[in-house]
Amino acid sequence: MLASEETTKHMKAALKEAVKAFDKDEVPVGAIVVHNNQVIGKGYNQTETLKDPTAHAEMIAITAAANHIGNWRLNECDIYVTLEPCIMCAGAIMNARIKNLFFAEFDPKFGACGSLYNLPGENKYNYRINVFSGLCENESRSLLQEFFRNLRLIEKQKPGSFS
Repeated sequence: MLASEETTKHMKAALKEAVKAFDKDEVPVGAIVVHNNQVIGKGYNQTETLKDPTAHAEMIAITAAANHIGNWRLNECDIYVTLEPCIMCAGAIMNARIKNLFFAEFDPKFGACGSLYNLPGENKYNYRINVFSGLCENESRSLLQEFFRNLRLIEKQKPGSFS
């Protein structure tokens, strides 16, 4: 995608959220919801911290945005996510009626917006969102690679590891 100064600024804000997840030993994914160029919701993965399988960055950011405006319909909002949303999050983005989805990197294992699945691309739904990928992809990939490299090192150091 062709990045503008505005979209890059917003994705960098989502990356700051991802760093918060990284610092808490969570998979480093961050998300922000923007309305009229203002951040109205933000979140980072907290599944381990909250012991909640739904505590993905997108879900937290969408909930914060809906609470901020007092409505679950986020029609004129954009969401910026550092990794392609999973099925659950793609469904939430569509249900919230978000207008534009920007994500940094494809997720070939769990992605539901163009890689493994393509929920927004299905013609079956009554609401369509615009999807843009590749914004700040290298920064997101580096953070994810560092996280999983560190995780593998920790696993190797555990007693009984056969690596």
